[in-house]
Amino acid sequence: MPAIDRSRVEHVAGLARIALTDEELDRFTGQLQVILGAIEQLKDVDTSAVPPSASVLPLENVMREDVEVVLAQAPDREGDLFRVQASLEERPDA
Repeated sequence: MPAIDRSRVEHVAGLARIALTDEELDRFTGQLQVILGAIEQLKDVDTSAVPPSASVLPLENVMREDVEVVLAQAPDREGDLFRVQASLEERPDA
């Protein structure tokens, strides 16, 4: 991984249109070097026994039991779906 130097931080700040003082450039350069060093250390961690996962949290069903109540209160529905006016149609009251 290429080293982070002041000119690189200055270049990225320019791309992001962020004005940084000389002090900020020096501070951010040092901070980014520490962060990249920590990431580099992670390459040495053996993860061969860790199964791939999309989330570290257990998955739960988040559906509520009152679906029928909500659908019954809908002003217009089609089966189990809410029916809404298309966003490109003209409104009748306009």
